[in-house]
Amino acid sequence: MAQKRTIFFLLVKLNLTAEKESCGGGRRQTMTTTAKTMKEESTSRNRKRKRQRNPKSPKEDPNETPKNQNNDKKRQRDTKTHKNNQHGASSASSKRSKPSNFLDTLREKLSGGNFRRLNEKLYTCSGKEALDYFSEDPSLFDMYHTGYQQQMTNWPELPVNSIISWLSSRSSSLVVADFGCGDARIAKSVKNKVFSFDLVSKDPSVIACDMSNTPLESSSVDVAVFCLSLMGTNYSSYIKEAHRVLRPSGWLLIAEVKSRFDPNNGGADPKDFVKAVSDLGFSSSLKDFSNKMFILLHFKKKEQMKPNKKKIEWPELKACLYKRR
Repeated sequence: MAQKRTIFFLLVKLNLTAEKESCGGGRRQTMTTTAKTMKEESTSRNRKRKRQRNPKSPKEDPNETPKNQNNDKKRQRDTKTHKNNQHGASSASSKRSKPSNFLDTLREKLSGGNFRRLNEKLYTCSGKEALDYFSEDPSLFDMYHTGYQQQMTNWPELPVNSIISWLSSRSSSLVVADFGCGDARIAKSVKNKVFSFDLVSKDPSVIACDMSNTPLESSSVDVAVFCLSLMGTNYSSYIKEAHRVLRPSGWLLIAEVKSRFDPNNGGADPKDFVKAVSDLGFSSSLKDFSNKMFILLHFKKKEQMKPNKKKIEWPELKACLYKRR
């Protein structure tokens, strides 16, 4: 009996010890888990503080997934490819535009060369030869006037405008003969009756003829105009024709390139030219050398002309040849 009681007490003691150890182990396990959690939270806070102090780009973020990194690299490659494509397209466009610019430049040079050749032809042949030359190929006349208009764009002031202004300030009843009219700008700009003459007619109002032999009646016009048109080796015959068709007291208006009347550079002496025109039967009314590009000379036909048996000495006018640019 006493032995059984002793065994019972031993079993109870063992159970209490086991429970105590179990409770103690649980507490140790709980304490260990709690300490681990606190340590992780502290580590996390330290990482956050470190990121705030030293922010990293998304590219260097260690928490970024490989998939996101690959997407960023792909976007960078796409952007670079797009820029290269744009640069390539721009370069290709530039390369394609060069031939066009080259052709335009070549055409311009050819056009300028043709104009200089035709211009020299007009200054070094007679009016009759020029008429025959352009009659065979009227397109040459267009080529010449295209080049002429391009040259005129470099002039600060056009002499034709001075003549138009002079006519506009006088009676519109004055009948005008425009020798070497070009595009017939005078006829299109004034109210006067204008007879327009040139080597080729591209307009119904223009009469194609040799300017030394016009279809006008004698003493039939009030104003005769030569605006940059005293070209040819027989220019004096044009002025003689103007004298024939002008009424007494009629006006002769001449505008010419200034260098043609510069004796210091191979041009004619303007005094010799004025004297020759006066000997023909005109009196000088105006000599204007103020413009740096052209001169203006105005004459009036004399009422009565005494017979002049002396031969008129016409000065040679320097050809106006344009230099290659």
